[in-house]
This record gives sequence, structure tokens and C-alpha cells, in this order.
Amino acid sequence: MVAAAQLFVELWVSLASLLRSYTAAHGLNGNRQATVELGEERITVRHGDKWLDLQRSGAQITWQREDERSGMMELTESGRLRTGGVEEEMDMAAEAWARELMQ
Repeated sequence: MVAAAQLFVELWVSLASLLRSYTAAHGLNGNRQATVELGEERITVRHGDKWLDLQRSGAQITWQREDERSGMMELTESGRLRTGGVEEEMDMAAEAWARELMQ
């Protein structure tokens, strides 16, 4: 169980890193930057009036956006995000969030 808990911590840090990389890439053309704050159980990404707040408890992640959209997902041991039985690569989710935030 300790190994699984440590795995989810490592995946959490990886998700924050992906969000940093993708928001930076999407901001290059307009010379714009987002801030990405990482904590053990929270990642917050901000760009202007837009923001994404992710909160983690073990493998469970709750997300919320500035427009009151929210949802739940789960980190898998294979490094993917599962929402309602559908799995997505973590980098694809991070890229989609970054694209939305940086528009």
C-alpha cells in the first residue's frame, strides 16, 4: 500500500510538470505565462481570469474551473486518468487543460 501511495505522489508531480510544460508551450506565441502551484494534495493553474484547481486524495482527483465546472477522476497505476470508466493518457488531459486555459 505504501508503494501505491508513493506512486500516486510521483504521478501527481508528473501531472503538475506536464501542466507547466503545456501552458508554457501554448503561451509562446503571445508571450503569455501561466502559474502552476504544486502542493502534496493540490495543483492550481492560473492564467488571467482562468484557473484550474485539482485536489488529490490518494488516487482520487477532484477538479474545478473558474466557470464552476467540476468533476472527479482517478489516477491509475499505469499513469492514466480515469473518468467514468474511460481512461485517458495524463499528457493528453494536461494538454487539453492547458489549451483551454491559455486561449
